Amino acid sequence: MSISKTKIGIFFSLLLAVGLSSCGEQKSNTKLLLNEVMTDNQSNFQDDYGMHGAWIEIFNKSYGSANLAACRLRVSSQPGDTIEYFIPKGDVLTLVKPRQHALFWADGQPNRGTFHTSCKLNPQTSNWIGLYDSGKKLLDQVTVPAGIGADHSWARVSDGADEWELKGASDDKYVTPSTNNKTLNDNAKMEKFEEHDPVGIGMSISAMSVVFVGLILLFIAFKIVGNVSVSLSKRNAIKAKGIAKDEAKELSQVPGAVYAAIAMALHEAQNEVHDVEETVLTIRRVQRTYSPWSSKIYTLNHAPNVHK
Repeated sequence: MSISKTKIGIFFSLLLAVGLSSCGEQKSNTKLLLNEVMTDNQSNFQDDYGMHGAWIEIFNKSYGSANLAACRLRVSSQPGDTIEYFIPKGDVLTLVKPRQHALFWADGQPNRGTFHTSCKLNPQTSNWIGLYDSGKKLLDQVTVPAGIGADHSWARVSDGADEWELKGASDDKYVTPSTNNKTLNDNAKMEKFEEHDPVGIGMSISAMSVVFVGLILLFIAFKIVGNVSVSLSKRNAIKAKGIAKDEAKELSQVPGAVYAAIAMALHEAQNEVHDVEETVLTIRRVQRTYSPWSSKIYTLNHAPNVHK
């Protein structure tokens, strides 16, 4: 019984190891691709020394960074004549960002820097180029046709595409070192929208509709939140005062005029105001220095003339 369990454990361990290795290989295969090659550079693009040389462009197809350090470039212009260039480690520029490019100069002068290879391309013959990872596994390969012309490149139709084409022979297919192979100069959706709505009335109506719909939704949301908050506050007040549900329901059904009369009565009581009836004489004491009862203008200054 123990032997069978051991065999089963070994079997599943082997399956797991094979699965992990296959996943790792698939991930490495889909990252780095040969994207564009120029074999005869006369006046196209200069390196950091101001020289025109053949170059090889590598594209990072994935949406994560990929490191070219310890990878290998192999070039063969003739059968059996293969030259290999080991991309050195320690250069931060070998870390290619997602969907970006790395350009290597095939000038046969590796002493000029990391991106100058020991390989050279022959524009008169076809050139086979292979890209290998650090484990000497082939990641991508391409054969550049012979005689494609000066300042022309052999490139993928777009970055990472399967189809290759000649670039530099026409204005719409131009050489693109260290950048996208296919640059879009227009936007089909915008042109179609402009064709159907040249003045922009539809755009204005759409924008205003979006604004009004948003305001209506905000009003409904605030209304619902307000009602819920009022209900919760009433319920908390009822619980705090210990009022039964039936009493609270009766109080909620009292008309507003009753509350208004109660509020007015409380206001009058607090301010000592009452109704003045016709049969009640109200005398209020006035606290002031001047009083008509003691005014001198109402006194006699001269003795009255008495006629006998």
